[in-house]
Amino acid sequence: MTKNKILALKYRPQEFKDLIGQELMSQTIMNAIKLGKTPNAYLLTGIRGVGKTTTARLIAKALNCQKNSNEKIKCSSEKFCPTCEEIINSNHIDILEMDAASKTGIDDIRELIENSKYSPTSAKYKIFIIDEVHMLSKQAFNGLLKTLEEPPPSLKFILATTEVRKIPVTILSRCQRFDLKRVSVDKLCDHLKNISKKENGKISDDSIRLIARTSEGSVRDAISLLDRSLISQSISQNNLIEEKDVREMLGLADRSKIISLFKEILSGDENEALKHLRELINNGIDAKNFLNDILEVLYLFSRRINLGPIEKDMTISESEIKMVDEYSKNIDMQDIGLFWQLTIKTINDLKIVGNENIILEMYIMQLVHLKKIDTEKEISQSNIENDRYSKQKSLVGENIKEENLESNLSTQIKNQLKNTDQIKKNPIKNFSPVTNKNKIEIISFQDLIEKANKEKEVELKFDLERNVKLVSFNKGKIDISFNEKLNQNFIKNLTEKLLLWTGERWIISLSKNNDVKSIYEQNMEKKSSQLEKFEKSNLAVKIKEAFPDSKLINIEEENND
Repeated sequence: MTKNKILALKYRPQEFKDLIGQELMSQTIMNAIKLGKTPNAYLLTGIRGVGKTTTARLIAKALNCQKNSNEKIKCSSEKFCPTCEEIINSNHIDILEMDAASKTGIDDIRELIENSKYSPTSAKYKIFIIDEVHMLSKQAFNGLLKTLEEPPPSLKFILATTEVRKIPVTILSRCQRFDLKRVSVDKLCDHLKNISKKENGKISDDSIRLIARTSEGSVRDAISLLDRSLISQSISQNNLIEEKDVREMLGLADRSKIISLFKEILSGDENEALKHLRELINNGIDAKNFLNDILEVLYLFSRRINLGPIEKDMTISESEIKMVDEYSKNIDMQDIGLFWQLTIKTINDLKIVGNENIILEMYIMQLVHLKKIDTEKEISQSNIENDRYSKQKSLVGENIKEENLESNLSTQIKNQLKNTDQIKKNPIKNFSPVTNKNKIEIISFQDLIEKANKEKEVELKFDLERNVKLVSFNKGKIDISFNEKLNQNFIKNLTEKLLLWTGERWIISLSKNNDVKSIYEQNMEKKSSQLEKFEKSNLAVKIKEAFPDSKLINIEEENND
Protein backbone atom coordinates (compact mmCIF):
# COMPACT_ATOMS: atom_id res chain seq x y z
CA MET A 1 0.00 0.00 0.00
CA THR A 2 2.87 2.37 0.82
CA LYS A 3 4.31 1.98 -2.67
CA ASN A 4 1.16 3.50 -4.22
CA LYS A 5 1.25 6.59 -2.04
CA ILE A 6 2.29 9.89 -3.55
CA LEU A 7 5.78 10.91 -2.42
CA ALA A 8 4.55 13.89 -0.38
CA LEU A 9 2.62 11.48 1.88
CA LYS A 10 5.07 8.60 1.69
CA TYR A 11 7.96 10.77 2.96
CA ARG A 12 5.96 12.85 5.43
CA PRO A 13 8.06 13.35 8.62
CA GLN A 14 7.04 11.05 11.48
CA GLU A 15 9.55 12.42 14.00
CA PHE A 16 10.80 15.92 14.77
CA LYS A 17 14.28 15.01 13.55
CA ASP A 18 12.82 14.37 10.06
CA LEU A 19 11.37 17.89 9.85
CA ILE A 20 13.86 19.75 7.64
CA GLY A 21 14.56 23.46 7.93
CA GLN A 22 12.75 23.89 11.29
CA GLU A 23 15.43 22.62 13.69
CA LEU A 24 15.21 25.48 16.22
CA MET A 25 11.42 25.29 16.47
CA SER A 26 11.53 21.49 16.85
CA GLN A 27 14.10 21.70 19.64
CA THR A 28 12.07 24.34 21.50
CA ILE A 29 8.86 22.29 21.36
CA MET A 30 10.63 19.08 22.42
CA ASN A 31 12.34 20.81 25.36
CA ALA A 32 9.00 22.24 26.55
CA ILE A 33 7.36 18.80 26.40
CA LYS A 34 10.23 17.20 28.35
CA LEU A 35 10.03 19.92 31.02
CA GLY A 36 6.22 19.70 31.16
CA LYS A 37 5.82 23.40 30.27
CA THR A 38 3.46 23.03 27.33
CA PRO A 39 1.09 25.90 26.45
CA ASN A 40 -2.70 25.66 26.29
CA ALA A 41 -2.61 26.46 22.58
CA TYR A 42 0.03 26.37 19.86
CA LEU A 43 -0.14 28.62 16.79
CA LEU A 44 1.83 27.40 13.76
CA THR A 45 2.30 29.87 10.89
CA GLY A 46 4.09 29.77 7.56
CA ILE A 47 3.61 29.42 3.81
CA ARG A 48 2.00 26.35 2.26
CA GLY A 49 3.94 23.12 2.41
CA VAL A 50 6.53 23.93 5.12
CA GLY A 51 5.07 21.46 7.63
CA LYS A 52 2.38 23.15 9.76
CA THR A 53 -0.08 20.24 9.84
CA THR A 54 2.79 17.76 10.05
CA THR A 55 4.20 19.65 13.06
CA ALA A 56 0.75 19.66 14.69
CA ARG A 57 0.59 15.87 14.42
CA LEU A 58 4.15 15.52 15.70
CA ILE A 59 3.21 17.62 18.75
CA ALA A 60 0.14 15.43 19.30
CA LYS A 61 2.31 12.31 19.10
CA ALA A 62 4.98 13.74 21.42
CA LEU A 63 2.38 14.72 24.04
CA ASN A 64 0.53 11.38 23.96
CA CYS A 65 3.30 8.87 23.21
CA GLN A 66 3.03 5.88 25.54
CA LYS A 67 6.76 5.84 26.26
CA ASN A 68 6.25 9.08 28.25
CA SER A 69 4.34 7.13 30.92
CA ASN A 70 6.05 3.75 30.50
CA GLU A 71 9.77 3.59 29.79
CA LYS A 72 9.53 -0.07 28.83
CA ILE A 73 7.50 0.78 25.75
CA LYS A 74 9.66 1.48 22.70
CA CYS A 75 8.50 3.99 20.11
CA SER A 76 10.63 4.88 17.08
CA SER A 77 10.41 5.26 13.32
CA GLU A 78 10.96 1.50 12.98
CA LYS A 79 8.01 0.64 15.22
CA PHE A 80 5.62 3.17 16.73
CA CYS A 81 3.55 2.64 19.85
CA PRO A 82 -0.21 2.01 19.32
CA THR A 83 -1.13 5.63 20.16
CA CYS A 84 1.39 7.14 17.69
CA GLU A 85 0.37 4.60 15.05
CA GLU A 86 -3.28 5.68 15.33
CA ILE A 87 -2.31 9.37 15.11
CA ILE A 88 -0.25 8.65 11.97
CA ASN A 89 -3.27 6.91 10.40
CA SER A 90 -5.56 9.81 11.46
CA ASN A 91 -7.93 7.54 13.36
CA HIS A 92 -7.17 8.30 17.01
CA ILE A 93 -10.39 9.12 18.84
CA ASP A 94 -8.82 11.86 21.02
CA ILE A 95 -7.00 13.70 18.23
CA LEU A 96 -9.59 15.72 16.34
CA GLU A 97 -8.65 17.60 13.15
CA MET A 98 -10.94 20.38 11.95
CA ASP A 99 -10.72 22.29 8.68
CA ALA A 100 -11.72 25.87 9.46
CA ALA A 101 -12.09 26.59 5.74
CA SER A 102 -15.22 24.38 5.62
CA LYS A 103 -16.39 24.87 9.22
CA THR A 104 -16.25 28.59 9.79
CA GLY A 105 -19.31 29.37 11.91
CA ILE A 106 -20.07 29.79 15.59
CA ASP A 107 -22.16 26.57 15.59
CA ASP A 108 -19.09 24.53 14.64
CA ILE A 109 -17.11 26.10 17.46
CA ARG A 110 -19.94 25.49 19.94
CA GLU A 111 -19.86 21.80 19.01
CA LEU A 112 -16.09 21.74 19.47
CA ILE A 113 -16.34 23.43 22.88
CA GLU A 114 -19.02 20.97 23.95
CA ASN A 115 -16.72 18.06 23.05
CA SER A 116 -13.88 19.68 24.99
CA LYS A 117 -15.74 19.10 28.28
CA TYR A 118 -15.18 15.36 28.07
CA SER A 119 -11.91 13.79 29.19
CA PRO A 120 -9.74 11.92 26.68
CA THR A 121 -10.65 8.29 26.12
CA SER A 122 -7.26 6.62 25.87
CA ALA A 123 -4.62 9.32 25.41
CA LYS A 124 -3.17 11.66 28.02
CA TYR A 125 -4.38 14.77 26.19
CA LYS A 126 -7.34 15.48 23.98
CA ILE A 127 -5.99 17.61 21.13
CA PHE A 128 -7.92 19.80 18.69
CA ILE A 129 -6.00 20.61 15.50
CA ILE A 130 -7.67 23.50 13.63
CA ASP A 131 -6.19 23.99 10.15
CA GLU A 132 -6.53 27.30 8.24
CA VAL A 133 -7.81 28.88 11.45
CA HIS A 134 -7.86 32.37 9.88
CA MET A 135 -11.00 31.31 7.96
CA LEU A 136 -13.13 31.30 11.14
CA SER A 137 -15.77 34.00 11.43
CA LYS A 138 -15.53 36.83 13.95
CA GLN A 139 -18.24 35.22 16.09
CA ALA A 140 -16.42 31.87 15.98
CA PHE A 141 -13.19 33.49 17.17
CA ASN A 142 -15.04 35.21 20.02
CA GLY A 143 -16.66 31.93 21.01
CA LEU A 144 -13.23 30.27 21.19
CA LEU A 145 -11.59 32.90 23.42
CA LYS A 146 -12.58 31.65 26.88
CA THR A 147 -11.83 28.00 26.15
CA LEU A 148 -8.42 28.91 24.68
CA GLU A 149 -7.48 30.88 27.77
CA GLU A 150 -8.64 28.35 30.38
CA PRO A 151 -9.11 24.94 28.77
CA PRO A 152 -9.51 21.73 30.83
CA PRO A 153 -6.14 20.34 32.04
CA SER A 154 -6.26 17.49 29.54
CA LEU A 155 -7.06 19.65 26.48
CA LYS A 156 -4.65 21.23 24.01
CA PHE A 157 -5.32 23.35 20.93
CA ILE A 158 -3.01 23.44 17.89
CA LEU A 159 -3.92 26.16 15.38
CA ALA A 160 -2.34 26.34 11.91
CA THR A 161 -2.58 29.18 9.38
CA THR A 162 -0.96 30.72 6.32
CA GLU A 163 -2.52 34.15 7.04
CA VAL A 164 -1.54 35.06 10.59
CA ARG A 165 -2.44 38.73 10.03
CA LYS A 166 -6.11 37.79 9.72
CA ILE A 167 -6.21 36.27 13.21
CA PRO A 168 -7.50 38.61 15.98
CA VAL A 169 -4.95 39.84 18.49
CA THR A 170 -7.07 38.40 21.31
CA ILE A 171 -6.48 34.91 19.87
CA LEU A 172 -2.77 35.52 19.22
CA SER A 173 -2.19 36.57 22.83
CA ARG A 174 -3.60 33.26 24.09
CA CYS A 175 -1.32 31.10 21.93
CA GLN A 176 2.35 30.23 21.85
CA ARG A 177 3.36 31.15 18.32
CA PHE A 178 5.87 29.30 16.14
CA ASP A 179 6.79 30.60 12.66
CA LEU A 180 7.86 27.89 10.24
CA LYS A 181 10.44 29.25 7.80
CA ARG A 182 10.82 28.65 4.10
CA VAL A 183 13.30 25.84 3.56
CA SER A 184 16.54 26.85 1.82
CA VAL A 185 17.33 25.63 -1.70
CA ASP A 186 20.39 23.66 -0.50
CA LYS A 187 18.41 21.75 2.15
CA LEU A 188 15.64 21.04 -0.35
CA CYS A 189 18.18 19.74 -2.87
CA ASP A 190 19.67 17.34 -0.32
CA HIS A 191 16.20 16.15 0.68
CA LEU A 192 15.10 15.60 -2.93
CA LYS A 193 18.31 13.73 -3.75
CA ASN A 194 17.70 11.34 -0.84
CA ILE A 195 14.12 10.71 -1.97
CA SER A 196 15.08 10.17 -5.64
CA LYS A 197 17.80 7.77 -4.53
CA LYS A 198 15.31 5.75 -2.46
CA GLU A 199 12.87 5.73 -5.39
CA ASN A 200 15.61 4.70 -7.84
CA GLY A 201 14.92 7.82 -9.88
CA LYS A 202 17.46 9.08 -12.39
CA ILE A 203 17.46 12.85 -12.30
CA SER A 204 20.31 15.34 -12.76
CA ASP A 205 21.50 17.70 -10.04
CA ASP A 206 20.56 20.71 -12.20
CA SER A 207 17.00 19.37 -12.48
CA ILE A 208 16.76 18.92 -8.70
CA ARG A 209 18.06 22.46 -8.10
CA LEU A 210 15.51 23.85 -10.58
CA ILE A 211 12.71 22.00 -8.76
CA ALA A 212 13.96 23.30 -5.41
CA ARG A 213 14.07 26.90 -6.69
CA THR A 214 10.63 26.64 -8.29
CA SER A 215 9.05 25.36 -5.06
CA GLU A 216 9.94 28.68 -3.32
CA GLY A 217 10.81 27.06 0.01
CA SER A 218 7.81 24.70 0.18
CA VAL A 219 8.84 21.11 0.91
CA ARG A 220 5.50 19.68 -0.20
CA ASP A 221 5.63 21.54 -3.52
CA ALA A 222 9.21 20.36 -4.12
CA ILE A 223 8.38 16.70 -3.42
CA SER A 224 5.23 16.91 -5.59
CA LEU A 225 7.26 18.31 -8.50
CA LEU A 226 9.86 15.57 -8.03
CA ASP A 227 7.03 13.01 -8.05
CA ARG A 228 5.76 14.38 -11.39
CA SER A 229 9.26 14.25 -12.85
CA LEU A 230 9.85 10.64 -11.78
CA ILE A 231 6.44 9.60 -13.13
CA SER A 232 7.21 11.20 -16.49
CA GLN A 233 10.52 9.34 -16.53
CA SER A 234 8.88 5.98 -15.83
CA ILE A 235 6.33 6.53 -18.62
CA SER A 236 8.79 7.79 -21.25
CA GLN A 237 11.51 5.37 -20.05
CA ASN A 238 14.20 8.00 -20.43
CA ASN A 239 17.55 7.27 -18.83
CA LEU A 240 18.00 10.63 -17.08
CA ILE A 241 15.74 13.58 -16.35
CA GLU A 242 17.54 16.71 -17.55
CA GLU A 243 16.87 20.34 -16.65
CA LYS A 244 15.21 20.98 -20.02
CA ASP A 245 12.74 18.15 -19.30
CA VAL A 246 11.75 19.76 -16.00
CA ARG A 247 11.42 23.17 -17.66
CA GLU A 248 9.16 21.70 -20.31
CA MET A 249 7.07 19.94 -17.67
CA LEU A 250 6.64 23.12 -15.58
CA GLY A 251 6.22 25.50 -18.52
CA LEU A 252 9.41 27.36 -17.62
CA ALA A 253 11.52 29.14 -20.21
CA ASP A 254 15.25 28.59 -20.46
CA ARG A 255 16.83 31.61 -18.76
CA SER A 256 19.41 31.99 -21.54
CA LYS A 257 16.51 32.37 -23.99
CA ILE A 258 14.94 35.01 -21.74
CA ILE A 259 18.24 36.93 -21.70
CA SER A 260 18.51 36.58 -25.50
CA LEU A 261 14.99 38.01 -25.74
CA PHE A 262 16.16 40.95 -23.65
CA LYS A 263 19.03 41.54 -26.06
CA GLU A 264 16.53 42.16 -28.86
CA ILE A 265 14.41 44.40 -26.61
CA LEU A 266 17.43 46.50 -25.62
CA SER A 267 18.52 46.81 -29.26
CA GLY A 268 14.99 47.94 -30.21
CA ASP A 269 14.39 45.07 -32.67
CA GLU A 270 10.67 44.45 -32.20
CA ASN A 271 10.34 41.75 -34.88
CA GLU A 272 13.17 39.61 -33.49
CA ALA A 273 11.90 40.07 -29.92
CA LEU A 274 8.44 38.84 -30.94
CA LYS A 275 10.01 35.87 -32.79
CA HIS A 276 11.80 34.86 -29.59
CA LEU A 277 8.55 35.22 -27.64
CA ARG A 278 6.53 33.10 -30.10
CA GLU A 279 9.20 30.41 -29.96
CA LEU A 280 8.87 30.33 -26.17
CA ILE A 281 5.05 30.23 -26.44
CA ASN A 282 5.25 27.32 -28.89
CA ASN A 283 7.46 25.50 -26.36
CA GLY A 284 4.58 25.74 -23.88
CA ILE A 285 5.70 28.42 -21.42
CA ASP A 286 3.32 29.46 -18.66
CA ALA A 287 2.62 33.20 -18.87
CA LYS A 288 2.94 33.87 -15.13
CA ASN A 289 6.13 31.80 -14.87
CA PHE A 290 7.54 33.63 -17.90
CA LEU A 291 6.91 37.05 -16.32
CA ASN A 292 8.43 35.89 -13.03
CA ASP A 293 11.49 34.74 -15.02
CA ILE A 294 11.64 38.25 -16.52
CA LEU A 295 11.68 39.73 -12.99
CA GLU A 296 14.52 37.38 -12.08
CA VAL A 297 16.53 38.47 -15.13
CA LEU A 298 15.90 42.14 -14.28
CA TYR A 299 17.22 41.41 -10.80
CA LEU A 300 20.37 39.88 -12.33
CA PHE A 301 20.90 43.00 -14.48
CA SER A 302 20.49 45.26 -11.44
CA ARG A 303 23.01 43.15 -9.49
CA ARG A 304 25.48 43.42 -12.36
CA ILE A 305 25.04 47.20 -12.63
CA ASN A 306 25.19 47.99 -8.91
CA LEU A 307 27.44 45.27 -7.45
CA GLY A 308 29.75 44.43 -10.33
CA PRO A 309 30.39 41.01 -11.95
CA ILE A 310 28.23 38.13 -10.74
CA GLU A 311 30.50 35.42 -9.38
CA LYS A 312 30.19 32.23 -7.35
CA ASP A 313 26.43 32.00 -7.87
CA MET A 314 25.51 28.35 -8.31
CA THR A 315 22.08 29.23 -9.72
CA ILE A 316 23.57 30.90 -12.82
CA SER A 317 25.60 29.17 -15.51
CA GLU A 318 28.83 30.66 -16.89
CA SER A 319 27.23 31.34 -20.28
CA GLU A 320 24.37 33.21 -18.59
CA ILE A 321 26.85 35.28 -16.55
CA LYS A 322 28.65 36.28 -19.78
CA MET A 323 25.35 37.25 -21.40
CA VAL A 324 24.33 39.37 -18.40
CA ASP A 325 27.76 41.07 -18.39
CA GLU A 326 27.47 41.89 -22.10
CA TYR A 327 23.85 43.05 -22.28
CA SER A 328 23.85 45.02 -19.01
CA LYS A 329 25.92 47.70 -20.81
CA ASN A 330 22.79 48.70 -22.74
CA ILE A 331 20.51 49.18 -19.73
CA ASP A 332 20.53 51.35 -16.61
CA MET A 333 18.61 51.35 -13.31
CA GLN A 334 16.03 53.79 -14.65
CA ASP A 335 15.16 51.35 -17.44
CA ILE A 336 15.11 48.43 -15.01
CA GLY A 337 12.70 50.31 -12.75
CA LEU A 338 10.32 50.98 -15.65
CA PHE A 339 10.56 47.39 -16.90
CA TRP A 340 9.95 46.05 -13.40
CA GLN A 341 6.78 48.12 -12.89
CA LEU A 342 5.44 47.17 -16.34
CA THR A 343 6.08 43.48 -15.60
CA ILE A 344 4.22 43.65 -12.29
CA LYS A 345 1.31 45.37 -14.05
CA THR A 346 1.27 42.68 -16.76
CA ILE A 347 1.11 39.92 -14.11
CA ASN A 348 -2.00 41.64 -12.71
CA ASP A 349 -3.44 41.96 -16.23
CA LEU A 350 -3.36 38.16 -16.58
CA LYS A 351 -6.30 38.02 -14.14
CA ILE A 352 -8.40 40.28 -16.40
CA VAL A 353 -7.62 39.42 -20.04
CA GLY A 354 -8.45 35.92 -21.24
CA ASN A 355 -5.87 35.53 -24.04
CA GLU A 356 -2.45 35.27 -22.38
CA ASN A 357 -0.54 35.30 -25.70
CA ILE A 358 -1.96 38.73 -26.60
CA ILE A 359 -0.92 40.08 -23.20
CA LEU A 360 2.64 38.81 -23.62
CA GLU A 361 2.99 40.22 -27.15
CA MET A 362 1.70 43.62 -26.04
CA TYR A 363 4.07 43.47 -23.07
CA ILE A 364 7.12 42.87 -25.30
CA MET A 365 6.09 45.65 -27.69
CA GLN A 366 5.72 48.04 -24.75
CA LEU A 367 9.21 47.16 -23.48
CA VAL A 368 10.70 47.81 -26.92
CA HIS A 369 8.80 51.10 -27.14
CA LEU A 370 10.07 52.22 -23.72
CA LYS A 371 13.66 51.49 -24.73
CA LYS A 372 13.23 53.26 -28.09
CA ILE A 373 11.97 56.40 -26.35
CA ASP A 374 15.02 56.40 -24.09
CA THR A 375 17.40 55.84 -27.03
CA GLU A 376 15.79 58.57 -29.16
CA LYS A 377 16.07 61.04 -26.28
CA GLU A 378 19.76 60.25 -25.85
CA ILE A 379 20.45 60.65 -29.58
CA SER A 380 18.52 63.93 -29.72
CA GLN A 381 20.27 65.25 -26.63
CA SER A 382 23.66 64.17 -27.99
CA ASN A 383 23.03 66.10 -31.22
CA ILE A 384 22.03 69.21 -29.26
CA GLU A 385 25.15 68.95 -27.07
CA ASN A 386 27.44 68.51 -30.08
CA ASP A 387 25.87 71.54 -31.75
CA ARG A 388 26.33 73.63 -28.63
CA TYR A 389 29.92 72.56 -28.24
CA SER A 390 30.68 73.42 -31.86
CA LYS A 391 29.32 76.93 -31.30
CA GLN A 392 31.18 77.22 -28.01
CA LYS A 393 34.44 76.17 -29.61
CA SER A 394 34.11 78.73 -32.41
CA LEU A 395 33.26 81.52 -29.93
CA VAL A 396 36.05 80.85 -27.48
CA GLY A 397 38.71 80.15 -30.11
CA GLU A 398 41.84 78.10 -30.18
CA ASN A 399 42.42 78.33 -26.43
CA ILE A 400 39.83 75.58 -25.89
CA LYS A 401 41.36 72.21 -26.72
CA GLU A 402 39.44 69.19 -27.92
CA GLU A 403 40.50 67.13 -24.90
CA ASN A 404 38.85 69.67 -22.55
CA LEU A 405 35.57 69.37 -24.47
CA GLU A 406 35.67 65.59 -24.20
CA SER A 407 36.42 65.91 -20.50
CA ASN A 408 33.36 68.13 -20.04
CA LEU A 409 31.20 65.62 -21.91
CA SER A 410 32.21 62.84 -19.53
CA THR A 411 31.59 64.92 -16.40
CA GLN A 412 30.15 62.84 -13.56
CA ILE A 413 28.26 63.64 -10.39
CA LYS A 414 28.33 62.18 -6.93
CA ASN A 415 24.74 61.16 -6.25
CA GLN A 416 24.94 58.96 -3.21
CA LEU A 417 26.86 59.40 0.05
CA LYS A 418 28.36 56.31 1.68
CA ASN A 419 30.66 57.99 4.21
CA THR A 420 33.01 60.94 4.42
CA ASP A 421 35.46 59.61 1.84
CA GLN A 422 33.31 57.32 -0.33
CA ILE A 423 31.06 58.79 -2.98
CA LYS A 424 29.39 56.75 -5.72
CA LYS A 425 29.92 58.10 -9.23
CA ASN A 426 27.20 58.06 -11.89
CA PRO A 427 27.10 59.92 -15.19
CA ILE A 428 24.65 62.76 -15.59
CA LYS A 429 22.15 62.14 -18.35
CA ASN A 430 20.95 64.95 -20.58
CA PHE A 431 23.36 67.52 -19.09
CA SER A 432 23.90 70.65 -21.15
CA PRO A 433 27.21 72.38 -20.31
CA VAL A 434 26.96 76.08 -19.49
CA THR A 435 28.73 78.68 -21.53
CA ASN A 436 31.12 81.23 -20.02
CA LYS A 437 28.38 83.82 -20.44
CA ASN A 438 25.95 81.99 -18.16
CA LYS A 439 28.53 80.58 -15.77
CA ILE A 440 28.39 81.99 -12.23
CA GLU A 441 30.78 81.74 -9.32
CA ILE A 442 29.50 80.55 -5.95
CA ILE A 443 31.95 81.50 -3.20
CA SER A 444 29.77 81.06 -0.10
CA PHE A 445 26.92 79.00 1.23
CA GLN A 446 24.71 82.10 1.22
CA ASP A 447 25.46 82.58 -2.50
CA LEU A 448 24.19 79.05 -3.07
CA ILE A 449 20.95 79.73 -1.18
CA GLU A 450 20.39 82.98 -3.07
CA LYS A 451 20.99 81.21 -6.41
CA ALA A 452 18.47 78.50 -5.50
CA ASN A 453 15.97 81.23 -4.61
CA LYS A 454 16.62 83.08 -7.86
CA GLU A 455 16.15 79.91 -9.91
CA LYS A 456 12.93 79.18 -7.96
CA GLU A 457 14.28 75.87 -6.65
CA VAL A 458 11.96 76.04 -3.64
CA GLU A 459 12.55 72.54 -2.29
CA LEU A 460 16.34 72.83 -2.61
CA LYS A 461 16.34 76.25 -0.90
CA PHE A 462 14.17 74.90 1.95
CA ASP A 463 16.56 71.98 2.55
CA LEU A 464 19.65 74.22 2.40
CA GLU A 465 18.21 76.58 5.02
CA ARG A 466 16.44 74.17 7.38
CA ASN A 467 17.72 70.61 7.00
CA VAL A 468 21.40 71.04 6.09
CA LYS A 469 24.06 71.88 8.64
CA LEU A 470 27.14 73.41 7.01
CA VAL A 471 30.48 72.15 8.35
CA SER A 472 32.79 73.74 5.76
CA PHE A 473 32.45 75.43 2.37
CA ASN A 474 35.26 75.57 -0.18
CA LYS A 475 35.17 76.03 -3.91
CA GLY A 476 34.29 72.64 -5.41
CA LYS A 477 33.71 70.93 -2.05
CA ILE A 478 31.00 71.21 0.61
CA ASP A 479 31.04 69.30 3.91
CA ILE A 480 27.65 68.93 5.55
CA SER A 481 25.68 67.05 8.16
CA PHE A 482 21.88 66.89 8.03
CA ASN A 483 18.77 65.95 9.99
CA GLU A 484 16.31 63.14 9.27
CA LYS A 485 13.90 65.43 7.42
CA LEU A 486 16.28 65.97 4.50
CA ASN A 487 14.84 65.03 1.09
CA GLN A 488 16.31 61.69 -0.03
CA ASN A 489 17.16 63.15 -3.47
CA PHE A 490 18.88 66.22 -2.03
CA ILE A 491 22.49 65.18 -2.79
CA LYS A 492 21.66 64.30 -6.39
CA ASN A 493 19.67 67.52 -6.94
CA LEU A 494 22.30 69.79 -5.37
CA THR A 495 25.19 68.21 -7.32
CA GLU A 496 23.32 68.51 -10.62
CA LYS A 497 22.36 72.14 -9.97
CA LEU A 498 25.90 73.11 -8.98
CA LEU A 499 27.24 71.51 -12.14
CA LEU A 500 24.60 73.28 -14.21
CA TRP A 501 25.11 76.70 -12.60
CA THR A 502 28.92 76.74 -12.28
CA GLY A 503 30.03 74.37 -15.03
CA GLU A 504 32.20 72.56 -12.48
CA ARG A 505 31.87 69.31 -10.60
CA TRP A 506 31.37 69.72 -6.85
CA ILE A 507 31.95 67.12 -4.15
CA ILE A 508 29.32 66.88 -1.41
CA SER A 509 30.65 64.92 1.56
CA LEU A 510 29.03 63.86 4.80
CA SER A 511 30.58 64.92 8.09
CA LYS A 512 30.00 63.36 11.51
CA ASN A 513 30.06 66.81 13.13
CA ASN A 514 26.57 67.24 14.59
CA ASP A 515 27.41 70.29 16.69
CA VAL A 516 26.86 72.75 13.83
CA LYS A 517 23.47 74.31 13.25
CA SER A 518 21.43 74.97 10.13
CA ILE A 519 20.99 78.50 8.73
CA TYR A 520 17.41 78.53 10.04
CA GLU A 521 18.55 77.51 13.54
CA GLN A 522 21.28 80.18 13.48
CA ASN A 523 18.77 82.84 12.44
CA MET A 524 16.34 81.76 15.15
CA GLU A 525 19.09 81.94 17.80
CA LYS A 526 20.13 85.37 16.52
CA LYS A 527 16.52 86.55 16.58
CA SER A 528 16.02 85.18 20.09
CA SER A 529 19.18 86.96 21.26
CA GLN A 530 18.05 90.26 19.75
CA LEU A 531 14.63 89.96 21.39
CA GLU A 532 16.19 89.15 24.76
CA LYS A 533 18.57 92.12 24.48
CA PHE A 534 15.81 94.52 23.43
CA GLU A 535 13.52 93.41 26.28
CA LYS A 536 16.16 94.70 28.72
CA SER A 537 16.31 98.15 27.07
CA ASN A 538 14.59 101.26 28.49
CA LEU A 539 12.36 101.53 25.44
CA ALA A 540 11.02 98.01 25.95
CA VAL A 541 10.33 98.74 29.63
CA LYS A 542 8.36 101.89 28.74
CA ILE A 543 6.35 100.03 26.08
CA LYS A 544 5.54 97.27 28.61
CA GLU A 545 4.37 99.89 31.15
CA ALA A 546 2.14 101.53 28.54
CA PHE A 547 0.82 98.25 27.17
CA PRO A 548 0.93 95.58 29.92
CA ASP A 549 -0.63 92.84 27.74
CA SER A 550 1.76 93.40 24.83
CA LYS A 551 4.21 90.72 23.72
CA LEU A 552 7.40 91.28 21.74
CA ILE A 553 7.39 89.02 18.67
CA ASN A 554 9.88 90.45 16.21
CA ILE A 555 12.33 93.27 15.54
CA GLU A 556 12.49 94.77 12.07
CA GLU A 557 14.86 97.46 10.82
CA GLU A 558 13.16 100.47 9.30
CA ASN A 559 13.79 100.95 5.57
CA ASN A 560 14.45 104.64 4.83
CA ASP A 561 14.46 104.24 1.06
